Amino acid sequence: MIAQTIQLALAPVFVLVAMGNILNLLSSRLSRVVDRARSLQERHVETKGPDHDEVVAEIRMIDRRIALIGRAMRLMVISGLMVGTTVAVLFLEELANLQLQRVAAATFLAAIALLMWALVLFLRETQVAAEQLRIPRMYLELEREI
Repeated sequence: MIAQTIQLALAPVFVLVAMGNILNLLSSRLSRVVDRARSLQERHVETKGPDHDEVVAEIRMIDRRIALIGRAMRLMVISGLMVGTTVAVLFLEELANLQLQRVAAATFLAAIALLMWALVLFLRETQVAAEQLRIPRMYLELEREI
């Protein structure tokens, strides 16, 4: 019976591996955004007028991105804890001979819901990043034929 429980627990463990990869990706994005924020903070004191306004606008976008990534990471970690709880419940059910299928299902569903929420926040962060990286129309010179 314990072998069957180990087989049953493998699916949540694979989800944990995927979550670890997503957390690594989020961490890398956060690191790059923080580096950019630091460089903008240095430029903040050195600029005036329209250049200063551009720096402030970018700092605001970066602040938004940092918040989104942070929230996504928190949700991802809580989701991972719920997956771990699911695995623990599966083994506890087997070892203590208890009926905990509904508890295991509930913790796994909660984990998946949190994972999905984190992915939505990640999607939003990528949208904000794309908005931030758009090339200003003046540089495109669309009125000119080339």
